[in-house]
Amino acid sequence: MSSSMPKKIGENQYQIDADPNLGMNVPVKIYADEPLLQKMLSDRTIMQARNVASIPGIVSHSVVLPDGHEGYGFPVGGVAAMDAEEGMISPGGVGYDINCGVRLLRSNLTEQTVRSKLKDLVNDLFSSIPSGVGSKGAVRLTNSELDEVLVNGVNWAIDHGYGSPNDSDVCEENGKIPGADPNKVSDKARKRGAPQLGSLGSGNHFLEIQKVAEIHDEEAANRMGIKEGTITVLIHCGSRGFGHQVCSDYLRVAEQAMEKYNIHLPDRELACVPNNSEEGDSYRKAMFAALNFAWSNRQMITHWTRKSFERVFSQSESDLDMKLVYDVAHNIAKVEKHKINGEQKNLVVHRKGATRAFPANMDEVPSKYRDLGQPVLVPGSMGTGSWILLGSENSMSASFGSTAHGAGRMMSRSKARRDFTESEVKKSLNDKGIFIKSLTRDGVVEETPQAYKDVDAVVNVSHNLGIATKVAKLVPIGVIKG
Repeated sequence: MSSSMPKKIGENQYQIDADPNLGMNVPVKIYADEPLLQKMLSDRTIMQARNVASIPGIVSHSVVLPDGHEGYGFPVGGVAAMDAEEGMISPGGVGYDINCGVRLLRSNLTEQTVRSKLKDLVNDLFSSIPSGVGSKGAVRLTNSELDEVLVNGVNWAIDHGYGSPNDSDVCEENGKIPGADPNKVSDKARKRGAPQLGSLGSGNHFLEIQKVAEIHDEEAANRMGIKEGTITVLIHCGSRGFGHQVCSDYLRVAEQAMEKYNIHLPDRELACVPNNSEEGDSYRKAMFAALNFAWSNRQMITHWTRKSFERVFSQSESDLDMKLVYDVAHNIAKVEKHKINGEQKNLVVHRKGATRAFPANMDEVPSKYRDLGQPVLVPGSMGTGSWILLGSENSMSASFGSTAHGAGRMMSRSKARRDFTESEVKKSLNDKGIFIKSLTRDGVVEETPQAYKDVDAVVNVSHNLGIATKVAKLVPIGVIKG
């Protein structure tokens, strides 16, 4: 077996040893079952993870999570931690959709109650929440107002009447990461982003009405207000064109700066700069602005979701008990403390298509859940199911406090368009009792469930390893997409 091929080191664990001949500074650890691993080996996922292991200042190991698949430079479903003093920060290690993330709303409605008005509800949500490629939000912002969004995140939205003050209590970073600087954002990013605040977008982004199908951890579910048979809403979207442009801008900056810092990498898509450099500082401040934009975006969509439910069911938000359970960020890099060789170190943890999964008793976990552990939301593809997990202790040593962010793609969007028709996908969903509303044909066929890995298999790997453990499974009954 080639040294560049993964070897099994335990149940659901594989490793590629560090190989100086390949430029690797650390080993690669892969968390997967056999079918998931074989899929990773069929594209560039593993090669990309090896390349990540060559970045100067990377510590411990490069991680591929069970939803891992080929991405830009870094694999999607990848985690890498760099020494905050001597290591790098990489725009490709965060990706184009900065703070693509997921939030979950609960309700006290039963499936039966919602089924009777499902089409009305989906249609109301579809007309209330802008979606689709290039879709524009419902607010128009001046430059100074956009600056406020970029600095204040969720708080800006709440202060402007979108949601309730305690929503921020159950968001990662409380929905506002300090240190964002609007001055580090280009005019082009502003022009792309400003009209899109309060929109769902396209691609794999969606809003799903779901029912709680299975409870696996009663205590955790009770704490979150999750009850079998009741209805939840999952909102999956990010920073839209704003985050995309921030990434594009700073990839160019990083590519141009690498010669200056004498950085040589096997793939230019890994372009990075020293974390403490002027370029690294500028990227971080712009990326944080995109994080805050995304949190504000999801908050506005949450508000309109609640209003749709109020209209359709003629009950108030409090009568419906539509509380925010949690909001997680994917595609993020920030400094965290982690134990390396028995010593606490400041690390720049890059999560690309990965979800933070901190265990109990960590200050970063909201006080509501601190003695329990951080809620983790893993969306599946439309029509399959999603999971609520709970961050667990093993995540800290295995994956820098991270787990999978979703099912992970198995099929390219172009192949999905070739192989499936809109009517086929809609019929398949309808046969499962799922009503979908989408702006475009591509929005449906590109995201057909067959294009994705089995989310249950992905979650089982995480659960078996004790990285994040099962709380509840959610099954969709209504979907809106761009």
